[in-house]
Amino acid sequence: MAKSKTTASPIYRVTEVIGTSAQSWEDAAKNAVETAAKSLRDLRVAEIQKLDLKIENGKVVAYRARVSLSFKYEA
Repeated sequence: MAKSKTTASPIYRVTEVIGTSAQSWEDAAKNAVETAAKSLRDLRVAEIQKLDLKIENGKVVAYRARVSLSFKYEA
């Protein structure tokens, strides 16, 4: 017997985004999630993959956070 759509297990997709901030890695990750949330619905989990810095003239000018986001596919 086939399962109905309402009882099927959900499917999730993972995508990577990179957030930036002049203040901190925390703000960079937050910016990534909040910006992605404007176009992706039903975000579930965010995982920090990589942190790095942009340097100009020997000074840190930006913090960057590469974030993997998972969201649920709509049936």
